[in-house]
Amino acid sequence: MEMLQTADFWLGLLKIVWINIILSGDNAVVIALAARSLPPHQQQKAVMFGSGAAVVLRIVLTIVAAKLLALPYLQIVGGLLLLWIGVQLLSDDEEDEGQGKEYGTLAAAVRTILIADLVMSLDNVIAVAAAANGSMVLLVLGLAISIPLVIFGSTLMIKLMERFPIIVMLGAALIGWVGGETIVQDVSLHGALAGNPWLHYAAAAAGAAIVVVLGRILQKRAHAAH
Repeated sequence: MEMLQTADFWLGLLKIVWINIILSGDNAVVIALAARSLPPHQQQKAVMFGSGAAVVLRIVLTIVAAKLLALPYLQIVGGLLLLWIGVQLLSDDEEDEGQGKEYGTLAAAVRTILIADLVMSLDNVIAVAAAANGSMVLLVLGLAISIPLVIFGSTLMIKLMERFPIIVMLGAALIGWVGGETIVQDVSLHGALAGNPWLHYAAAAAGAAIVVVLGRILQKRAHAAH
């Protein structure tokens, strides 16, 4: 317990919490989009399960993230997964709720949250691990404190999406943007990116556009089928 009395411990904890506040915005969007497809009485369960499992996942990832990021093509696959998730979340959103909204399942929502968080957190956890400076106690405690932050952000996003439907499309575009960034940051593309830094933003913008266009097309087809 002596570590609790040192200034370095509290400064490290503060850094980890602050990093999680900054980096958890996109995770909150994914959780909100996935939970929004559920019946109202299950939405809070999805937010709780998804947020808790996501933080546990980050703790595990922190141990292996640096090695995983060194593997070629891994981030390309992860980025493509994010694009697919973004398209699915947007296409599953019902524009006309007057005809009766079809709800998804809790298990499917939590699975979507975990897959997206797995990909999104690979590079994020490196910053958290650096702030922890090798202290597993500090790491676990900092991430545990971040759970209510993610839950609050996700709950707020769900309410905003219900009130302002355009946020659903913006949220899906954000997932596409992160997907495009993830693809171009793969270790196998470092040479191309070093000579052409604009590719980073071009890939991110392309990812956002792909998700929005494909998601809207599939959404309209599903709407027409109903």
